[in-house]
Amino acid sequence: MQRQMRAMRQQVEDDDQLSTLMRGLRGQNIDDRDFAEENVRMQLVEIDSSYEGDALPLVYDPDQIAAYWSKRPVAVMTRVLQLMSIAGGFFSSIIVDLITGNIEKNDVLRARQIREIVTSLGPAYIKLGQALSIRPDILSPAAMNELQQLCDKVPSYDNEIAMELLRQELGKDWQEIYSELSPKPVAAASLGQVYKGRLRSTGEAVAVKVQRPYVLETVSVDLYVMRRIGFALRKVPQITTDVVGLLDEWATRFFEELDYVNEGKNGTKFAEQMAEDLPQIVVPKTYSEYTSRKVLTTSWLEGEKLSQSTADDVGDLVNIGVICYLKQLLDTGFFHADPHPGNLIRTPDGRLAILDFGLMTQVSNDIKYGMIEAISHLIHRDYEAIVQDFVTLEFIPEGVDLSPILPVLAKVFDQALEGGGAKNINFQELAADLAQITFDYPFRIPPYFALIIRAIGVLEGIALVGNPDFALVDEAYPYLAKRLLTDNSPRLRKALKYMVYGRGTVFDADRLIDLLEAFETFSANAESSKSVGKHKDKVESDRTSSNSPFRPPLPPFGFPTPPALPAPSPARAFLGTSNRASLAGTNSNAESREALKFIFSSEGEFFREFLVDEIVRGIDAVSRLQANSTAKTLGLENMYIPVLLPGAVKRALPVGPEVSEEDKLVVENVSKILAFLASGKNGHLDTASVVSELMPVLPELATELLPEVSSRLVSRTAARTIRDIYVRE
Repeated sequence: MQRQMRAMRQQVEDDDQLSTLMRGLRGQNIDDRDFAEENVRMQLVEIDSSYEGDALPLVYDPDQIAAYWSKRPVAVMTRVLQLMSIAGGFFSSIIVDLITGNIEKNDVLRARQIREIVTSLGPAYIKLGQALSIRPDILSPAAMNELQQLCDKVPSYDNEIAMELLRQELGKDWQEIYSELSPKPVAAASLGQVYKGRLRSTGEAVAVKVQRPYVLETVSVDLYVMRRIGFALRKVPQITTDVVGLLDEWATRFFEELDYVNEGKNGTKFAEQMAEDLPQIVVPKTYSEYTSRKVLTTSWLEGEKLSQSTADDVGDLVNIGVICYLKQLLDTGFFHADPHPGNLIRTPDGRLAILDFGLMTQVSNDIKYGMIEAISHLIHRDYEAIVQDFVTLEFIPEGVDLSPILPVLAKVFDQALEGGGAKNINFQELAADLAQITFDYPFRIPPYFALIIRAIGVLEGIALVGNPDFALVDEAYPYLAKRLLTDNSPRLRKALKYMVYGRGTVFDADRLIDLLEAFETFSANAESSKSVGKHKDKVESDRTSSNSPFRPPLPPFGFPTPPALPAPSPARAFLGTSNRASLAGTNSNAESREALKFIFSSEGEFFREFLVDEIVRGIDAVSRLQANSTAKTLGLENMYIPVLLPGAVKRALPVGPEVSEEDKLVVENVSKILAFLASGKNGHLDTASVVSELMPVLPELATELLPEVSSRLVSRTAARTIRDIYVRE
């Protein structure tokens, strides 16, 4: 598989356009410097937003913004003159391109011009340019490449202004809250600048972010102007993109980023969602009592950018990052919407810190389940279902004729799958192919998916530096398996059945074993991660307890140690939710497979139902195979038993029952599954050890499952006998 992945990547590198797009999707063109170049200047609208009895909305409302600025034509004209003085030549060039039909031809040149002038235009244009830089359905790969080199770093503003704003927001002079505060900001961006300080109350090191003055005014007037332009562009037939809709979608999230209280709550919520399953993920703690709409106080965090780290554990942290983003996408639905290398930090103790929660995206259950359903359809190459999945996932609008898109998607996925199935897909290259389709068909990249591409792409790009053979799906597939096997939602249970049955009636034993092995991999990694996390928590706790209570030094990473996780339960509940018999094999010396423990756990209830059904089918098939074989051995294969029942279609049945190819396949598949489950965790069959570990639950297993198996077997046999006697073939 690694050889196949290397060959696929080489093919992409040989294609200039795809290579450029892949670099963009991996964030390899992003300028993540901490400070701006000296010659950068930013023009802002310096106006009191609350005079004349009205105020700008704190939540994006285009109508209220329009009403506000329509009363201030002088301020609007001043801003327009600022924009024209900086970008007048660029707008003239766009008009010429529209007239001459050279929009596509000159897109790279225009993107380069935007990159060169946009920083001076202020935060709205900087953020909009960065948002467009991950939209392959809107811009060409080369244009994305140029926009991704935008730098969000600008010169800092006057410290006295920052300290006065801090006093107004928190109601106290900074000296009353912080015992120390750096004399100059340690970083400055378009929205604000960051100081390093120490809380007077606890002595903890903190980061203090103070918003730049006049940001709300500048952003809102720019949006007002851009929407006016967007409405005008609707009259231009060459432009098919809904500029106003795209702008409103982006502006809603941008206004959320202006509220630092919201950012602090987002970080807290994100940390709580990751704490139990991923203790190696850390998030700076928010001090809400020292946070307001324009001031954010969080714990200080030491570390280095993951993309620049040379530590041996970078590959492991990338894997954790992949699982973290999959958990956001497929589980919590609370997705970090600003994924780039500067927001992924390796802490000194080897954890992965994620920063900046101003922009978050909520992924609906429909999208979460739709992603997994699409993967199950992809595995079976059910392209008709996949096209419908793309409608569910918002790639294709409702009501579009899907017939011309189906063969194109089939070709793309056939090429992606030819290396050996869905597990060998390079999803980044698949995303690049899908991006190309957007230029020829009514097919768009949804905003949430653009963020997913960026997040996963950034992690893959970091991993490939140290490991050219890195395969994203190797890390993602175990998590997907865990979700399929343990989620009790009807849609995912249906997706699981489709995964192992497809459109047929006989399950695929090899695919099911593949899923169970992936689940075992996830379980082992999760336990290892928790053990490491608890060990590091203890080390940090010991270190902290030995420090002076009056003036604790800066911790090695600037956030409180996450609370210790409860020790894993020594035994799992068996059969349902009651605390009845439990497996003895959950300790590290157990020989039984994790998959077998899962089946006997409360989480495995649905899987047990499936397994019981297949065991019944297997017993039925084996009994008929044996009866057929015995009849042949005794020379009775041509003998019949008379049927004396009234209304029977058949007057006699053969002594040796008919055996179909499906019966043989069922027996083979059930045998494979049972052999897999009975083998030890090292893959060696050790029936005695497995039985010994299961001994505490075997009595209850026999009490609850054997009658069920017997009942279903009798029902199945009776139904088949009635069908054979009374149904005409």
